[in-house]
Amino acid sequence: MMELATIARPYAEALFRVAKKEDLTEWSALVAELAELGTNEDVQKMASNPKLTKPQIIYTFLSLVKSSENKDELRNFIEVLVENDRINLLPEIGIQFQELKNANEGIADAEIVSAFPMSEGQLNELLDTLGKRFSKKLKATKVTVDNSLIGGVVVTVGDEVLDLSVRAKLQEMQETLVS
Repeated sequence: MMELATIARPYAEALFRVAKKEDLTEWSALVAELAELGTNEDVQKMASNPKLTKPQIIYTFLSLVKSSENKDELRNFIEVLVENDRINLLPEIGIQFQELKNANEGIADAEIVSAFPMSEGQLNELLDTLGKRFSKKLKATKVTVDNSLIGGVVVTVGDEVLDLSVRAKLQEMQETLVS
């Protein structure tokens, strides 16, 4: 997996530079669409089909992209990927592009596990409060409910986990009492 990330990085950075010069929001949606296409088994089979020529693969792939009107940069990008047999990198390129976009905007993705379902208002208030702690604007990418937490939340931002659950507090108290 690390190898794919290493190979995909220059492609993601190149796309990000193009997107910053143009419309970052539009390109972000386009890159997400490319990443989704890259995960499709049929697309991967088509891209590795030895009976198809490289121009045929490029044409077919571009015809699958819904938002590709008048994008010479996109065509050039897909040509480079096809010529180097790198269509399989699209999902990883999408992930890295989103990370670059988030870093550029001072945003971090947060996964939240809550003991109880949260309303939109509660979620936004939690994200605002935790954003100050992490010194970044947080965006919830995944919100799940886990009743075993008893109360509170567990928030994961990048490789940092903040466990504010009642279960964690009880475990901490138990360890203190036992020792």
